[in-house]
Amino acid sequence: MEHRDITPDQAPLRPATEVMRLARMGSFHQSRLSFMRILLRRLSAERWRFTTPLFDINARGEGTAVYTAHGPGRSYSLVAFAHDLPADQRSDRVIATAWDATFALFDGIPTEADITRLRANVPLQEAGRVTETELSLSRANRSVRLWEHVVSALARGEQPDAAMITDVGYLMRTTAVYGSGKFGAADRAATCTRPEFQAPFQIEMLNVFLIRAFVMDLVEHLARLRAPKAAVPLEPALRRRFGIGNSTGLGMAPYLLNHPALLNNWIAARETALARVRALPSATPQEAAGFATLVKRAQIHADEWRSDHPAQIAKLADLRGDLAALIARLAALPLTGPTPWNALWLWAEGALSLEGQEALASLMMEPHGALVDDLSAGMACEEAVYWRIDGAMTCDELRTVVDAIYDWALATDWTDRATQARVWYVSEAKLEPRLGPRWDEPLAPYEQPLCPGRDAALMRADLEDADGTVAAFLMAHPEHRHIVRRAQIAAKLPYAEIRDNTIAEDVLPIDMLRAKLSFFGACHFDPRSDRWVRITMFQHAPFPSEIAAGGAADDWTYPPLGSA
Repeated sequence: MEHRDITPDQAPLRPATEVMRLARMGSFHQSRLSFMRILLRRLSAERWRFTTPLFDINARGEGTAVYTAHGPGRSYSLVAFAHDLPADQRSDRVIATAWDATFALFDGIPTEADITRLRANVPLQEAGRVTETELSLSRANRSVRLWEHVVSALARGEQPDAAMITDVGYLMRTTAVYGSGKFGAADRAATCTRPEFQAPFQIEMLNVFLIRAFVMDLVEHLARLRAPKAAVPLEPALRRRFGIGNSTGLGMAPYLLNHPALLNNWIAARETALARVRALPSATPQEAAGFATLVKRAQIHADEWRSDHPAQIAKLADLRGDLAALIARLAALPLTGPTPWNALWLWAEGALSLEGQEALASLMMEPHGALVDDLSAGMACEEAVYWRIDGAMTCDELRTVVDAIYDWALATDWTDRATQARVWYVSEAKLEPRLGPRWDEPLAPYEQPLCPGRDAALMRADLEDADGTVAAFLMAHPEHRHIVRRAQIAAKLPYAEIRDNTIAEDVLPIDMLRAKLSFFGACHFDPRSDRWVRITMFQHAPFPSEIAAGGAADDWTYPPLGSA
């Protein structure tokens, strides 16, 4: 859609008491401010080039490939190792020790010696070690249902079944994409000043973007090796329908609690974008027509979303019904009159479920890149700025802060066993976060400080009769340091704190997973339990060659009309 000259006036932001509830956060969708979208806009605007200096893989699918992205100032290379993994060794669990493919994102262009060193370590993943010249480490497994079907079809000179592609959505799924110092890789401090990596998780998103290109090239390569004369490549439109899958477990959930200032910046950017769009005084006929088309494309996207999980099935029913209601509303009341986007939003608050409301929030940003895309510059965070406790604050001031931010927690009956039924701890075997039953196992001594609500209530009780400064209070009660810090951060940053009980009997960690993954740009959330989920990344996105050729880099998340 065309953009008009607009100024970033905005409606009031939605309050944290509304936005930061787990049920709503667990209904977030990707948007223009998701990290995949930010990455591809930059790659396109800066006309990055892509080369494949090495692709040496045999008919069994074993070998090495290198994909290099050349930016204005630096180059980065995905070093990929393909393996012939027996089916009985294929597992998405973190305890797996072998994968169909393993990867490292190299800072620059690797030499033969670099590749030899990586070949000895990257396939081992956690058991190996990389260096500061590697920016991330990752691995992936083939989709059992789809891989052989696609290779066989292409080898016969045929295209694979589009319905099967819709059902699965990817040929490989990653089971981890490690960065920021894991296993010897470069710390974020080494790269965060580079323009291409200032937005969050750009290294990891570039890694996955290049993995997708490798996977699609690999499946076509294996088909050619199987039948050199008969094999055909994937049709371009069909090729775009493949994303990269991902299996994400409980380990990701504590991230949002451990990074409150960063979480605030993500949510604040999204909420500011919505507020700016709501404040627009009018919509042109072209914008109204384009938005109506966009909602129909979102309807296709929802129809293609598959899940067997009861909670997600119910959410999908809500979403599909909400999109149908939105289409009917736009037909009956087009985007005319004063502040039409705000009128649409106010209607949605009363007419749509949480799932539909948050889908609409993302959809409303879509036509207005000129108005909202600049907000991506503020989504990173120098968290150390907020980490120092203000010891000079008075206990009176701290009481006021806690009463305002944690009012829901102070009204919770923490003597009810159901409100403290879970314990967050770290497993000794894998050093991974776990969530266990408090009353059935002796886990309390190992509990991690991942329940701000309960801890705020405990601190507030000790604070009741305290006077003087926070420094003096913490000298007497050092066990409350972490929650005092959180309260002071949340007093400055309104979206820093989740306003819900994270150790309740009915807590759903997948709500936290979905909130974080939506900011990555993930789609088609498919929970496999209440604590791990499969997703799709970069589905329908352009490939590196299309980006380099100047193709559209942003209007790809929702399938084109007629693709269903």
